Amino acid sequence: MILVDTSVLIDYLKGAETTVTSAFGKIIENGMPYGINELIYLEVLQGARTIAEFQKLQEYLETIPFYYLNLGKESYERAAQLNITCRQFGLTMRSTIDLLIAQTAIENDLFLLHNDRDFTNMAKAITALKIFEII
Repeated sequence: MILVDTSVLIDYLKGAETTVTSAFGKIIENGMPYGINELIYLEVLQGARTIAEFQKLQEYLETIPFYYLNLGKESYERAAQLNITCRQFGLTMRSTIDLLIAQTAIENDLFLLHNDRDFTNMAKAITALKIFEII
């Protein structure tokens, strides 16, 4: 199962042809299970420039399964601990949302498909974060 990050969805929806969007297309074609979380949903929707575009994105995103943080307040504590681990590894995480996306992937034992170097760097320090490898 795969958690698809905002960075992939935005490029995919814009029709950008990259190795990551190609991998996502193959995931869809092969019927591999994938989903998003509420934060990815929010990030994609906030990119809409008009109400019509918002509604179109909303309709599309509602067809995708959602994964959730499962541990209540503890999920947020664990996401904050991810940041501490990264800092101890010499990495500065720029986005609280990315920490919560990573925590969602970890809690649900998902591979993360992304096009964001922060996740690549985070995975060097956080062994529980599984990155979907593009071959």
